[in-house]
Amino acid sequence: MWCDRKRTPTRRWSARLVAALWLAFQVVAAGCASPAQEPVHADVGDAPERRPTAAPASRWLAAHHWLYQLQNLDIARAAASKFDLIVTDYSADGSEEGRYTPQQVAALRAGPSGPRLVLAYLSIGEAEDYRYYWQRGWHPGNPAWLRPVNPEWKGNYPVEYWQPEWKRILYGSPDAYLDKIIDAGFDGAYLDLIESYETFEDERPTARQDMVQLVRELAEYARKTRGKADFGIFPQNGEPLADIPGYLDVVTGIGREDLYYGNPRDSQPSPPAFTAEVERYLDRYVAAGKLVLTVDYTQRPEQVADGYRRGRQRGYVPYATVRDLDKMVINRGFDPD
Repeated sequence: MWCDRKRTPTRRWSARLVAALWLAFQVVAAGCASPAQEPVHADVGDAPERRPTAAPASRWLAAHHWLYQLQNLDIARAAASKFDLIVTDYSADGSEEGRYTPQQVAALRAGPSGPRLVLAYLSIGEAEDYRYYWQRGWHPGNPAWLRPVNPEWKGNYPVEYWQPEWKRILYGSPDAYLDKIIDAGFDGAYLDLIESYETFEDERPTARQDMVQLVRELAEYARKTRGKADFGIFPQNGEPLADIPGYLDVVTGIGREDLYYGNPRDSQPSPPAFTAEVERYLDRYVAAGKLVLTVDYTQRPEQVADGYRRGRQRGYVPYATVRDLDKMVINRGFDPD
């Protein structure tokens, strides 16, 4: 299995650990530190005062069923399904060689009942050593914005996501990640590791604002620079960023894991206090006209039914699946056959 990227709310503990490991690393490698970076140049979207218009709500709010599958996607089967929206990787195996062609993406978008929306997964808070941009010789501290490996996720390295060099990997430079997604014909991007700002809050007071700024720049680039005015921007988790002014103006919707089941373990009820707090935020997204996608990691019939019932009552679009996200799960009676 090339990629297991799903997160749970218990990830905050590992973020603290990563931060501690990095501080220890800095003590050893202080003499090799790189010079301070210059602010990101205007040609990669440095315009905090500009607010890109979110995609038209009607296009996205028409989605009532979604499929979340990052691995082992059977394009023909997914294309023939009746899901309104699909979230998948931009590549069949995570590599550049396995990248989906525009023809394959077009097949996914052409649903049996009419056009469907397809989002491409994009990690913006960690670098992944199996992606095309990874260079031989990279290790924590080289480049300077690369932090020690996430101990819970082999091959995944937290990044200083506010740094211009990382932003150039994501968008606006030759061979940039978001450009590949746009060129392939995806309708939007599903942004993972939004909540990585938690890793840096103790050492960087602007960590949350920095993440909001990155999301804003990605949206601005796709919608204005690349001319995709209705390009969808869907962060996964990190719902408290709604407290930052302007954030809800930028995002098209949000994905939220483990809302009812999966935290701390798959098929386990999530703590009521956690669920209530997340619902409080997600309700704000619904009120703002955003599409809220939820995913519970359970296949127990009674839990699936409960998650769908509770989510739909609040205006969310639920899905229940396996955490590996390596199969198309159709929950009978809740997902379209």
